[in-house]
Amino acid sequence: MKLTIGATATRQLTLTADHVKTFAELSGDYNPLHFDETFAAGTKFGRLVVQGGLTTGLLNALVAMDMPGPGTVFLSQDWKFTAPVFIGDTITAVAEVLSVHESKPVTQLKVFITRQDGETVLEGEAWCYTFSPRR
Repeated sequence: MKLTIGATATRQLTLTADHVKTFAELSGDYNPLHFDETFAAGTKFGRLVVQGGLTTGLLNALVAMDMPGPGTVFLSQDWKFTAPVFIGDTITAVAEVLSVHESKPVTQLKVFITRQDGETVLEGEAWCYTFSPRR
């Protein structure tokens, strides 16, 4: 696929308690903010939140599978979390092409993720490299 400045792609996911549990098993992130309802209720969040890695993982899937697409990895990421994501939330990741390198398979993306209520939960930029098999 030929990438052009301004092109966009989106990917959506509804996060469940099973996602949180599986991510904890893989990563070791058993923070009480994700598992202890009493603890989480006493914080500014007021309830259980999902791990940030689940939120950013949607961006991994978006760049690897949608745009730029298969073979793509992150070179760098510069983003910030602007709001929590709660168990049961549906999040939508969006990437927009800001620049495409003239002679290398390198793409600069603007990225953001919103919840179903429209609130932005993550925003920033990423640089990606797209590998192709040697022929």
